[in-house]
Amino acid sequence: MDSMYKYRKYRIEREVLNEQRLEELAQRKTDAQPSLINHLKESIRCTVPKLKHGVLRTFPALYWLPKYSVRDYGMPDLISGISVGIMHLPQGMAYALLASLPPVFGLYTSLYPALIYFFFGTSRHISIGTFAVLSIMVGSVTERLAPDVDFLKVNGTNVTTEVDIAARDSYRVQVAAATTVLGGLIQVVLGLIKFGFVGTYLSEPLVRAYTTAAALHAVVAQLKYVFGVSPARFNGPLSLVYTLKDVFLLLPQSHFPTLVVSLVSLVLLIAAKEINAFLSPRLPVPIPVELITIIAATLISNYGHLNRNYTIQVVGEIPSGLSSPIVPDGSIFREVIGDAFALALVAYAISISLGKTFALKHGYRVDSNQELVALGLSNTVGAFFQSYAVCASMSRSLIQESTGGKTQMAGIASAIIVLVTILKLGPFFQELPKVSYTTNCSSGMYCLRELEGDVQTILRHCSSMVLWLVTWVSTLLFNLDLGLAAAIMFALLTVIFRTQLPTYSLLGNVDGSELYVDIEIHEEAREIPGITIFRSSATVYFANAELYLEALKEKSGLDITKMIIYKKREDAKEKRRQKREERWAQRQAKKEVMFKHKDEENSAEGKNSTAFVKPNTRDGQLRWEYLKGGNLDGTDFAWTSEQMDGDATTRGSSSKDTQSRDLERISLGSLGKWTWDIHSIILDLSTANFIDTVAAKTMKNIFQDFGEIDIDVYLAGCQASVVQQLELGHFFSGSITKKHLFASVHDAVLYCLDHQKCDAATVPSMADAATVRSACR
Repeated sequence: MDSMYKYRKYRIEREVLNEQRLEELAQRKTDAQPSLINHLKESIRCTVPKLKHGVLRTFPALYWLPKYSVRDYGMPDLISGISVGIMHLPQGMAYALLASLPPVFGLYTSLYPALIYFFFGTSRHISIGTFAVLSIMVGSVTERLAPDVDFLKVNGTNVTTEVDIAARDSYRVQVAAATTVLGGLIQVVLGLIKFGFVGTYLSEPLVRAYTTAAALHAVVAQLKYVFGVSPARFNGPLSLVYTLKDVFLLLPQSHFPTLVVSLVSLVLLIAAKEINAFLSPRLPVPIPVELITIIAATLISNYGHLNRNYTIQVVGEIPSGLSSPIVPDGSIFREVIGDAFALALVAYAISISLGKTFALKHGYRVDSNQELVALGLSNTVGAFFQSYAVCASMSRSLIQESTGGKTQMAGIASAIIVLVTILKLGPFFQELPKVSYTTNCSSGMYCLRELEGDVQTILRHCSSMVLWLVTWVSTLLFNLDLGLAAAIMFALLTVIFRTQLPTYSLLGNVDGSELYVDIEIHEEAREIPGITIFRSSATVYFANAELYLEALKEKSGLDITKMIIYKKREDAKEKRRQKREERWAQRQAKKEVMFKHKDEENSAEGKNSTAFVKPNTRDGQLRWEYLKGGNLDGTDFAWTSEQMDGDATTRGSSSKDTQSRDLERISLGSLGKWTWDIHSIILDLSTANFIDTVAAKTMKNIFQDFGEIDIDVYLAGCQASVVQQLELGHFFSGSITKKHLFASVHDAVLYCLDHQKCDAATVPSMADAATVRSACR
């Protein structure tokens, strides 16, 4: 008896809840919804709490700055700020060269934007300033609009090959400032219209692959300083390949003293970083190897006269003091609007990815829209002081976080270090060889380590590996802006592909519980006889609605098209049988009336004989004969009439019995499954977070198609928003009501079993579900 399936095992001590019952139990708001005019009035109404919330949201520093604890955060922020400020110096000057600008403008870029971000930013750990990726993008714009050939000096009537560096650099600064201010305004506008949601599509594999490829771009861009050659500047797709090809072709022309200095600097840098990594657990702050390298290179170059004796390029004049603000040239906007938009998106992508990483680690929230506004204001205001495009730097942000930085006060400390350098220490770096800090900031070891760590992580997940590879390859081949666009598009396509090709499964019940799991994965799950529970791993919408219907037919084993055709054919046969029986009954009634009338005539004539009519075949022809005084009775006559009706199969048996016998003749292959194996189908929509009109129409078709073969369909686990969308799509009708929607799969199962009035004594065990025929019909 224990092995027998019992209906009461599914019983629970509560009522079965469908959507209609839930609405009756729910406490609905009786207040009328506010009108659109009232809603607008309420939105523009100014109150003290609303004003306070708006100010704190616009200036996040006002939220945490009054609570700032100097005792707890002062020293960690100071140490972190000094460490990051020291890194700003070599990186600012080096990345300015990548942007084809004088090194001092890299220091400006490390100063002003950091001060602006302090008031408007929401991340506590990222370091705003120069970054290799943006510097390369800005450099492509400046060299495109201000190439060297446009600034050749004129000697009388002859044009020399000497370049007017002062005029060229001055115009390049205007181009960079115009591009930066336009990109900043684009970021501010995007932040105000809540465009920050795009940051959710920047997954970790995408960001890591993009930054790794961008680092390789930075390495290639500085090869000309390492070898002392002057390759052409390429833009657009395959620019990296063309640059490498040009550098390799120019290798025989390499400047040997420059190559020696670069190799020595690179070896010392790698050795110092390895020592720093080894001693980092024992050191309160990292050793500033970049600053030490720059100071040493400056001293050697100054006292060794490297520029005069070996023609090694040095930084040159670095003016002391701050420059006055200048309004960017608006006439350049039209030529750089495309580049500005690309800069805006790339800068935001890098900054928000780093900001969210640190926020998740330290347990606070980063506002993606406010980050757009803060980054846009940093770029816009900084452009008036000859800064170029900025974003968060991965290396500096890691240093700021690892050295104990708690808030953006560390950014203020680093800005002070840069300010002191600009005001007092600028002339000291005039003899610094350019190659010494370009190799500092583009160590190939860092790229290889990042690549190795990424590969080890992503190889464990196929989808992440594909996204990483596509992002990395597209960024290398299509350049930084087009590579990011291609990566985001591919990431979106992967989401579409996953929803278009979800996993479909049939659910079974775990004995003794209300849990329903995939019967193909879980051995303990048992299919409930007569009930098919179907679930998709993704929401149903226009892209996969047709696939959903096909999967349901395949999983249920029912060929709806064949079964509907067969049912219609059987219905047509049944109607023909009924018409034949009606005609037969009419003829019999007519004949009985005729005989009764004849009897009355015979009685009136006083005759005792009775006339009968029977068929007689003579000479191959059918003739009717009247018999008088015969022995035929009503039964014989009825039998004779049946012979003339021509359809003896309908006599002596009902049409339902005949249909049952016909159904038994249908093979398992023609219908896929016996029609009475399934009496109910439950669609588990707990995974659906929305439903569109196409999916709603598909659901309605499922109800209609399965209803034609006498199978009931029910929905389970619908969220409230899905139910509202079904109502808006006019899904419910006279035949489909909210009684077909249930709070859970178990509620739907209980209703199906109650509705079919299953007999516990006649239903076999769940293990023999395939042998069930009509116990629940």
